[in-house]
Amino acid sequence: MLHPPPPPPPMLEIGLLVGGEREEEEESMGSERVQFLVEEKGLRHIPQTFLRPPEERPSLAHDAFSHRHAIPLIDLNALDGERRGQIREQMGKACQEWGIFHILNHGVPSAVIDDIRNAAVQFFRLPMQEKLQYACKAGAMASEGYGNKMLVKDEQVQDWRDYFDHHTLPLSRRNPSNWPKNPTFYRAAIENYSNEMLYLAKRLLAVISESLGLDKSYIENAIGEPYQNISINYYPPCPQPDLTLGFQSHSDMGAITLLMQDDVGGLQIFKDGEWIAVKPVPNALVVNLCDQIQILSNGKYRSVEHRAVVNTGRARMSIATFYDPSKDIRISPAPELTDDEHPPLYREVLYRDHVSTFYSRGPDGKGVLESLLISR
Repeated sequence: MLHPPPPPPPMLEIGLLVGGEREEEEESMGSERVQFLVEEKGLRHIPQTFLRPPEERPSLAHDAFSHRHAIPLIDLNALDGERRGQIREQMGKACQEWGIFHILNHGVPSAVIDDIRNAAVQFFRLPMQEKLQYACKAGAMASEGYGNKMLVKDEQVQDWRDYFDHHTLPLSRRNPSNWPKNPTFYRAAIENYSNEMLYLAKRLLAVISESLGLDKSYIENAIGEPYQNISINYYPPCPQPDLTLGFQSHSDMGAITLLMQDDVGGLQIFKDGEWIAVKPVPNALVVNLCDQIQILSNGKYRSVEHRAVVNTGRARMSIATFYDPSKDIRISPAPELTDDEHPPLYREVLYRDHVSTFYSRGPDGKGVLESLLISR
């Protein structure tokens, strides 16, 4: 269980440790973090920069855990044995109808999961000054580090979220010195979790390829050397959760996302014209299909549009592992899945360009993916 971190030391104590311009700069950066707004300022009303337009505000009147829809749950036990065919069928159906599913018996050791959970909790318990040593570079797209803004444009509506993003793969990108050294096991926890997520993602993509009638290595070959990011998301309690979002509506850009939720809940998906809560399942991971799978499958499988809502009473943490194509790979519908009756639905895209469009334009639901549709 990911327990919310207690308030850090007051900003007055932080001020005693730094001086002059550096003190002013760090206090300014810290005041942008949502955790600071909640724990230090004790806001009763959220700042204007967090207000979503009325049409994007969540309805929190329903019981998030008693929705009539149930997200598919797939048990991976004996995946490499006698149940592979059954699991392949279940996964294909979930990819086609939902774009999201839970997995149990995924094979990730509980010790590895416990370590990264504990590392995440302890990092967000640190004083603001210490966390800010790892701040994302201002104005840089997809910068590694401790941040609170997803986009670089000034006019963005901010999400009610702080995060730490780690560049973990390929190994040429990995620089653990950019990651916190406190707690002492933090860097090892990220590396161990990265390795387990790499193995799990490859296993899942092999089954997804097979479920499309393709060779099990098709998707892996199509995306090239994978890029992996691990993002720890922290959503503090919010005084007006009906006016903002923890994470605005979007579909993920890459191939597949593996998400670890805590027991608080807040993830929602958009399906059949309504938002559906994804109830946390003990010991399970959430699998999200991303845009490049929808393109590769020529629309047979769907990437999932999702968002995060917040609440007044409890902080929430989640850990997302993004498994994405190489930046220089071109993605297009698999020729094996197209013919005269099923022409390509999407134009080829250089993945680097897809990422750039996402960050410059903003998430916009599935608008970035839909811009690649071929007009008929």
